[in-house]
Amino acid sequence: MEITVQTASKSYPIYIKPNGLAELPQVIQKNNFTNLLIITDVTVGRLHLDTLQSALPENVDYSVYTVPSGEKAKQMSVYESCLTFALEQGLDRKSCIIAFGGGAVGDLAGFVAATYMRGISFIQVPTTILAHDSAVGGKTAINHPLGKNMIGAFHQPEAVIYHTDFIKTLPDHEVRSGFTEAVKHALIADAGLLNTLMDEIKDLHEMTDGQLTHVLQRGMEIKANIVSIDEKESGLRAVLNLGHTLGHVIESSLGYGKTTHGEAVMVGIVYALHVSKEVLGLSFPISRFEEWVKGLGYRLEIPPDLSFEDAYKGMQRDKKTIAKRPRFVLLEAVGKPVLKEVEENALKHAYEMMKDGSEE
Repeated sequence: MEITVQTASKSYPIYIKPNGLAELPQVIQKNNFTNLLIITDVTVGRLHLDTLQSALPENVDYSVYTVPSGEKAKQMSVYESCLTFALEQGLDRKSCIIAFGGGAVGDLAGFVAATYMRGISFIQVPTTILAHDSAVGGKTAINHPLGKNMIGAFHQPEAVIYHTDFIKTLPDHEVRSGFTEAVKHALIADAGLLNTLMDEIKDLHEMTDGQLTHVLQRGMEIKANIVSIDEKESGLRAVLNLGHTLGHVIESSLGYGKTTHGEAVMVGIVYALHVSKEVLGLSFPISRFEEWVKGLGYRLEIPPDLSFEDAYKGMQRDKKTIAKRPRFVLLEAVGKPVLKEVEENALKHAYEMMKDGSEE
């Protein structure tokens, strides 16, 4: 299965199939790279590096740099160490970086590629469900203690190669993390997909290969369509941040890596639905949605020691915020997202309602 992403800066393919790595040699040979740098993390390297190495063309010169797993990879010190290693290995402007891992490795490796010698090529080889969203669209970044993804660049890959067999080794929390982005895509763009998910997916362990492939394909199509219209998030692309405004605050408040990105974002999605109901009069069965995601293993509690005042300060640092007035992706209806500045009192009311665990 192949999807083409067409942006103002470049066009590139997404390959989605169980043996996706079979596409890697032709991508490498087509571009005639001088050498490769594989950036992976400890966990993915241990499980799958041999598989990736066996898929490389025999005559290619490559090196491997291993970083910490999860959000710990997205630190300034790790970013600098990657650049140092690239220089030591003699990478030049015709070299290519392969981002081999989940969303964190993709963000880090993409940012290394975007900034090394003012930008070199990179290929996304995602190994998680979450990365079906993050690997597409060219957003690359590392974290700052005061905010997630605050230091980054837009830098499109040469290709995204999804070898879906890797997903079979994911732990439960990573499956939930990735499934959140599929739910997000359905909420912002495909009511039919959302109905299918809520009706048919009752246990993430019991998803069939066909269901998983459909979820990945549809999510990537939605992301590719939005990115093709708005590559650098000057307008429409911001709708892909549904749930991320509070989700990022939760991640940074707990400490990066203490919860998965997707599990924090699911809390943010439910919060955005409540705000949408209050501000836009959204007609949507929020209680049914909450029960469904809880049944899939998600916890929807806001951290008990995260006050609204502290959360609001975090929201004010969100990249969508203008002049310290938070803007949220809300829903007028499923498939009809809007980017809207929201008053503090409305945000506080929905926040306290979620913390109390009851709907007024």
